[in-house]
Amino acid sequence: MKKLLYIAFLLAMSVVMLPTDVFAQLDASKLARAQRNGQNPALGGMNPYDDPAMNGEQAEGEDSTQVKRIRKPLESYYFDDSIRSLPNFMWTVDRDMNDVKIAPLDTTLMNWRIDYPYFVDGLGDMTMGGLGQSTLPFNYFERPNSPDFKFSQPYDSYTYRMENVPFYNSKTPYLNLTYLESGQKRYREEHFEITTAHNASPSTGFNVNYKARGTRGLYDWQSTKNHNLSAAFNHTGKRYSVHAAYVHNKISQRENGGAVDLWTITDPTFEHPSGVPMKLAEAKAENSYRNNLFFIKQAYAIPFVPVTDYDFSVANLPAVYVGHIFEYNSWTKLYTDKRATYTDERGEVDSEGNYKAVEKEYYENWYISPTATRDSIRERVVSNKVFVEAQPWDRNGAVGRLGGGIGVDLHYYSHFDFSSYLAGEYKVDKRTSWYAYGAINGKIRRAVDWGADIKYYPSGYRGGDLSLNGHLALTARFRGHPVILSGRFSQTRISPSYWQENLFSNHYVWSNSFKKEDETRIEVSLKIPSWALELGAWQGVVSNKIYNGANSLPAQESEAISLTSLYARKDFRIGGFHLDHRVLLQWSTNQEVIPVPLCSAYLSYYFECWLEKKHVLRMQVGIDGRYNTAFYAPSYNPALSAFYNQRDYEVGGYPYLDAYIMFKWKRMRIFAKYQHANMGLFGNGEYMTLAGYPQNPGMFKWGVSWGFYD
Repeated sequence: MKKLLYIAFLLAMSVVMLPTDVFAQLDASKLARAQRNGQNPALGGMNPYDDPAMNGEQAEGEDSTQVKRIRKPLESYYFDDSIRSLPNFMWTVDRDMNDVKIAPLDTTLMNWRIDYPYFVDGLGDMTMGGLGQSTLPFNYFERPNSPDFKFSQPYDSYTYRMENVPFYNSKTPYLNLTYLESGQKRYREEHFEITTAHNASPSTGFNVNYKARGTRGLYDWQSTKNHNLSAAFNHTGKRYSVHAAYVHNKISQRENGGAVDLWTITDPTFEHPSGVPMKLAEAKAENSYRNNLFFIKQAYAIPFVPVTDYDFSVANLPAVYVGHIFEYNSWTKLYTDKRATYTDERGEVDSEGNYKAVEKEYYENWYISPTATRDSIRERVVSNKVFVEAQPWDRNGAVGRLGGGIGVDLHYYSHFDFSSYLAGEYKVDKRTSWYAYGAINGKIRRAVDWGADIKYYPSGYRGGDLSLNGHLALTARFRGHPVILSGRFSQTRISPSYWQENLFSNHYVWSNSFKKEDETRIEVSLKIPSWALELGAWQGVVSNKIYNGANSLPAQESEAISLTSLYARKDFRIGGFHLDHRVLLQWSTNQEVIPVPLCSAYLSYYFECWLEKKHVLRMQVGIDGRYNTAFYAPSYNPALSAFYNQRDYEVGGYPYLDAYIMFKWKRMRIFAKYQHANMGLFGNGEYMTLAGYPQNPGMFKWGVSWGFYD
């Protein structure tokens, strides 16, 4: 193979030196195809490794007796020339079809100071307050709705899953180290992250990502440890591609149950957060989660026409792809506590209007043990699917790709029920789901991007489930600026989660039979990137919605609920001053089932500039602000790891401000900020986004990120 590559390289170089009349003798069909694909036949397409220093060729003045080492270029059909030209880039894989999603590595100052991952996009999430803890998106249309292991979904902004495991291509070895911390040692929040990626060849690489995030907690019994590991391998060759990864997620969280009442936060009775009484502080409640995931995705391209030396990639040739995807995913959850009470100093009011202390318990029922809890459950899914994808012309043609596949999921649910508990053995429920799916997409030049996909379960555990999606994006130019108008449509029918229908634990026992949830969504957006303008609208109608009511128990609403969301983003720039705005308006026709705030907003005002003439040191200084109107925000039940719709009091109407300064010096980024800078200065004191769970008070944070590329 090396000899053949060597001969091909010499032939290509000889063609460059040929006179013009010799080119006329080239095979007409090969020349036409190469020109149609935008390639130079003499070069065989764009090769990012043409630099002799990178491909091992002999440099001028070196010993001519040395054998030239030719490095094979990145020929994968996944990447176009603009992506190949990047020094480093990353991507994620599609769960069903032969596609990837490209994302360049972010080494700018843009969002570097935002250390909570759930605040990076859109309006962010409602949160329990500390780094590494459970969150729920403000935007209803961004909330997770998968039936798989509901207990881990509050941690989706932290965990690695098949759809967000990163893969890298780097022309030089890549290493990035990140460390952030805040607060006193006793209450410290910490974030440590390391990413390393290396390519053995232009088409073959591996990477390891590790993140450790958590807090020791400013409030009583609040600490959290969140560890996430991803080790991935990829080969993206001319015809064959493989993506494989092992993922380990481990989460340990002390559960304090939230403040005993709203007055403990709004009334400045307690000078330090550690003095705020929490409902489960004496119960020593804890949740621990472990996840092991392995997947491998393979695809092989079979071109419909012979592949010549002029075809740099089969992406521009008619071809068919055959692939297979295997996934093993195992989650375990362990919840423990001991029986204890908490005191609400204002639990009752006597006849004279004086407050009276009341002793309370967080949980009403103790079904298994009257003194302590140890609830353990496990869920495993083994998935196999095969797919065939046709490429009639090229991957960016009017009909770029169409295909489909079939798959089977094996579900294993391990837990106690009443009979198995008496026998002292776990009950294992085995379920099987069969499904078929298909997809089609294409592009018409640069003006139209369209696609549709469908997934249907004809039989088995989730028989009758349906997912239908379609999208269309139109691109035009207005006064030289690209304008993108896009629309999406989805229709889903989803079975309830196994755990929504079956649970036997110390505090909660149920056996439900719910109908499938039906939901229709329409989304329209308008984007003008050069104006930093984005407008979006969502409309959804959902029936048979399953939710956790005020008593934390799962329930189902039979009547249809309508949801409407309007989103706007506009960033202004005046010299070095930046004024960024994001606003979300939401309406729900049934706030008791789907509570949403009327308005959520994120504003960021900052100044950015170079500090010296050589453009080596860049600075950004500014203020971030977040706000949402008051509403009956959900609360969080530790034993169920679920958000439930409390109706005791509303929270919101409180601005939350961070003041920061950041620097970027070559490959190093540094930030310092004072989080919750307006604490005690203004606002109604209800600094919660989830009922009962206060945000962190004012504290200083700093962080550093350093990238190495050699």
